[in-house]
Amino acid sequence: MSHAAEPVQDASREAPPSVCTLMHPAFRKFGAMVFRQAETDHVPVLIFQLGEREAAVPITALQRELGIAAQDADGQMLALIAKALDFVACLRPGDALPAEVLTGEASWEPEASHFTLSMARLRLQLVSWISGGQIGEQSRASDETLVAMVEDPGFRPQLQSAFEQAAQVLNLADTEAVVVLIGELAHELAYIEALRVRLLQRVEAMAARIETMARRWRGDSAHSETLAQTRRLTTVALEQLHTRFEQLDAQTGEILSALRNVQSQRAFIRSNRDWLYCSLRGWEPMLAQWDAAVGLEDRAVWSLIERTYQFLAPRFMVVTEWLSLARATRSKPDRTRQLEW
Repeated sequence: MSHAAEPVQDASREAPPSVCTLMHPAFRKFGAMVFRQAETDHVPVLIFQLGEREAAVPITALQRELGIAAQDADGQMLALIAKALDFVACLRPGDALPAEVLTGEASWEPEASHFTLSMARLRLQLVSWISGGQIGEQSRASDETLVAMVEDPGFRPQLQSAFEQAAQVLNLADTEAVVVLIGELAHELAYIEALRVRLLQRVEAMAARIETMARRWRGDSAHSETLAQTRRLTTVALEQLHTRFEQLDAQTGEILSALRNVQSQRAFIRSNRDWLYCSLRGWEPMLAQWDAAVGLEDRAVWSLIERTYQFLAPRFMVVTEWLSLARATRSKPDRTRQLEW
C-alpha cells in the first residue's frame, strides 16, 4: 500500500467522501465504468468494456482480487457503493453518493401534503392523550377529514392544553419545545406518509383490479391457476407491507413515549423508510404498468397479469415452491435471495 493512499484513509475517518472516489490504480485501467445491481440477483457489480463485450464483476470478487481490505479507503468506498445501489440505479466515479448512506437523510422529498398529514396525526394523538382516547377514534377518518379536524379553530384550545401538559410531563422549558419535537417527528413521518401513497395504496389498487379480473374470468380453466397464484402472492405482498406500516403506526402511536425518545424514533422510522423506499424501487416498473393499464383489451390485461405473476413469484413464493417451479422450468434460482429486491 503506497503512502499516497494514507491521507485518503485518514480523511475518510473524519468525514466519509461524498462522491464515488476510488484510488487503486486498477480502476483507471477499466476505462469508462459503472456500478449497478445485477438484473438477475441484484448483487452489486462493476460494469466495464472488455474488448467488444461488456463485463460484469461482483464488487466482493473485485475487492478480493485486487487485495483491497475492508478498512482501506477503497474498501470503505466499495461498501458505501454497495449500500448506495439500493437507492440509486447506478454510480460512476465522481457521482455523488445518496444521502441515505452518508447522513441517514433521504435523497428524495415527500410532498408538502404528506408533512401536513403527519403533523395532523401527531397533534391529534397528543390531544387524544389528554382526552382519554376520545379523539383517537376519529383518527381513522380519511386523510382530508383528519387534516380538517386539526385545522379547525375549535381544536386549537385543546391542542394548546395538550402542549402545556406535555411540556410538564416531559420536563421541557415551554410549549415551544414540544412544538419543535412534534415538528421533527412529523418531518420523519412525512416520508412514511409519502410511501403509504406511492407504494401501499398502489399495490392495494393493483390487488383490487386483479380481484375484479378474477371475477370476470371465473370458470376460465385456461386462466384460473395463474390467477389464483397471482392473487395469493399479491395477498402475501400486501400482508408484508401492511405489517411494516402497522409497526410504524404502533411505534409512533404512543405519542409521549415517541416525544421522549425522538432520537431512537428517528432511527426506527428511517430504517423502515429505507426498506419501504427500496421496495418501491423494486415495485415501480410493475406498478407503472398497472397505472397505465386503462381501457386495455382482455388479451393485453391477461399479458399484464402474467407479467405480474412473474414479478411476484421469485419475491413472495415460499422457497420450496419457488425451487420446484424453477426446476420445472429448468432455471437456476438464487437460493439465498428469494424475498429480496
